[in-house]
Amino acid sequence: MVTAVVGANWGDEGKGKITDMLAEEADIVVRFQGGANAGHTIVNEYGKFALHTLPSGVFYQHTVSVIGPGVALNIPKLFEEYNGIVERGVPAPKLLVSDRAQIVMPYHILLDGCEEARLAGKSFGSTRSGIAPFYSDKYAKIGIQVSELYDEEPLREKVERICVLKNVVLENLYNQPPLDPDEIMETLRSYREMLGDHVCDTTAFLEEALDEGKTVLLEGQLGSMKDPDHGIYPMVTSSSTLAGFGAIGAGVPPYEIKKIVTVCKAYSSAVGAGEFVSEIFGEEADELRRRGGDGGEYGATTGRPRRMGWFDCVASKYGCRVQGATDVAFTVLDVLGYLDEIPVCTGYEIDGEVTDRFPVTAKLRKAKPVYETLPGWKTDIRGIRKYEDLPENCRKYIEFIEQQIGYPITMISNGPGREDIIYRESPLKK
Repeated sequence: MVTAVVGANWGDEGKGKITDMLAEEADIVVRFQGGANAGHTIVNEYGKFALHTLPSGVFYQHTVSVIGPGVALNIPKLFEEYNGIVERGVPAPKLLVSDRAQIVMPYHILLDGCEEARLAGKSFGSTRSGIAPFYSDKYAKIGIQVSELYDEEPLREKVERICVLKNVVLENLYNQPPLDPDEIMETLRSYREMLGDHVCDTTAFLEEALDEGKTVLLEGQLGSMKDPDHGIYPMVTSSSTLAGFGAIGAGVPPYEIKKIVTVCKAYSSAVGAGEFVSEIFGEEADELRRRGGDGGEYGATTGRPRRMGWFDCVASKYGCRVQGATDVAFTVLDVLGYLDEIPVCTGYEIDGEVTDRFPVTAKLRKAKPVYETLPGWKTDIRGIRKYEDLPENCRKYIEFIEQQIGYPITMISNGPGREDIIYRESPLKK
């Protein structure tokens, strides 16, 4: 069976913890899209980790971690991360890298930074990790696939063709020195050495695993609002963040995905630019940011302060729908225990009319949040393991949001650790 773990919102929902938790019962965990431009924070017996490319199942010795063909593969970052967790006492993970994955090159990172600098105040809020130039090259068919590292002559010819194209832009638009094909070839040889024996046909590996009845988790990056087709375009990422893309980016048949765990925070947060209707500011935002997550709401990759907001039912309902959610995991609920009252965004006012439908970006820019305020529970809920033991107002908050979004909340995270989870039978669960 295949289960996908994906985000309902802007990313930073707590997918890493949920994947890490579910990986205890999984055989294989596959990262299916994105690159090292976002991270998953995980707290376990080894410590606190921010993973950027490694799948969140790497902390279990029984799992195989797979980098799928849909990933933007920054090879030095991958092995820096791999070696970093091993140095902290984690047993060396079993890691397989798809021979069809494509490589994030240093010139992608250079071009990303140059373009963000050129755009200045109109930039896309990129992490400057090379993701947009990487995916641009992939779809322009001038990307470099892992499999190409092992055939030097055609690789050299391709590198020279790439340099002709890139140097026109670097020299004439960005006033940068030209790329040197010899240096790029040396870089690619070093990448081949780093990959060692981790490379294989992961699609065939997964096919065999599913034939044998193995359990597979697909792990996505970011969330529905950052999808280039269904999100807040153009302030989105460059690969699909939806569970539907998991079949493509991992290399499994779509009908094998039986469960889609869509992760929502009990409040909202986002890193980077883009529309965010329920955003809050000033002291109110600072307090929620300071208390949020495990050690505060700061990007796992960038360290940037996250933008904060109240729970957005409009965005979350839409986010769950485009993901095809079968289950909702509701995270960081414990953070809200300090509040007397908790606003929840239940609608958007656009041009004088209120809607609960998530609109396209042009209309989203006009949207004003419509709030309903719920009473807080004013107590620490960490350590509670049964749903019925939660304070009444806490249960009412969960049930109100569940009714608003229309998808079953079956997992509730009330702390950073693996054990900080409450399983619940939802009345909406079919």
